[in-house]
Amino acid sequence: MTITQLEYIIAVENLRNFVQAAESCFVTQPTLSMQIQKLEDELGVKIFDRSRQPVVTTQIGAEIIQQARITVAEFSKIKEVVNSGKNEVSGEIRLGVIPTIAPYLLPLFLSSFLEEYPKLELKIKELTTERIIQGLKNDDLDIGLLATPLQQPNIIEHHIFYEELVLYVSKQNALYQKEYALSEDIDPKELWLLEEGHCLRSQIENLCELKRKTIGFGQFEYQAGSLETLRKMVERNQGITILPELATLDFEDKHKGLIRQFASPAPVREVSLVAHKNFAKTAVLNALKKSILASLPESIKNTKPRSVIQIKQ
Repeated sequence: MTITQLEYIIAVENLRNFVQAAESCFVTQPTLSMQIQKLEDELGVKIFDRSRQPVVTTQIGAEIIQQARITVAEFSKIKEVVNSGKNEVSGEIRLGVIPTIAPYLLPLFLSSFLEEYPKLELKIKELTTERIIQGLKNDDLDIGLLATPLQQPNIIEHHIFYEELVLYVSKQNALYQKEYALSEDIDPKELWLLEEGHCLRSQIENLCELKRKTIGFGQFEYQAGSLETLRKMVERNQGITILPELATLDFEDKHKGLIRQFASPAPVREVSLVAHKNFAKTAVLNALKKSILASLPESIKNTKPRSVIQIKQ
């Protein structure tokens, strides 16, 4: 049994076609078929039912391929360990980023990061915290960039920075007249929040000790999918929302005038890179952290963990 044979059966399982699988593995179809046949002969079982089109995996074959995926993934980590020991930043990295960080942080460092590490192929997806955690556990993702702490077993958190949460208030709201505000000053009925599933929503619920039934503007309930939508709702209607500091960096003066700070100690959220405990590319993690930190304004770099808002579990 060889790693190559395991890679071949995974390719057939993925594509359900021997010809396409051979092309994806850069071999001829007879070569791929012969190697899979040798593996089946060695194991004494049929992995694929070739009589059906597209090709169907047998019941025992599905179990074999599941184990083959684990074996191939673990085998590939040997090279990762070597590259990490050489501090080489290369290969493919699948990065999941939450939507309340991605549009504000990625533009700050991404171009310079890719220019500095040309051997790295970075594939980025915007995902909720729950989906990032699941992706790390299923080996669909390598690294997550999100708000922490997560308190997840087998997930290692690499803290990067803290950022303040600020109030964004309409001119019609009573908080507009205040220089600083307390969480108890916020009327839940005037608070615009992201839809369920966003960690920032759960942090704000913790901060304001909100119960879901108290949130809403009476006549309707609005489930926003982005911070930009919440901004527009405040600007063009009324009410309040809460934004992370990164989301306010490029505000025009008229928008900056709607920002109100929390009274000290102001609440902050912790932002980290996270990976499964078995992730071996520590050089990539270190390079990402270095690039992100270098791109941040001094106000955020110097923010201390005064009052880190927890994420509801």
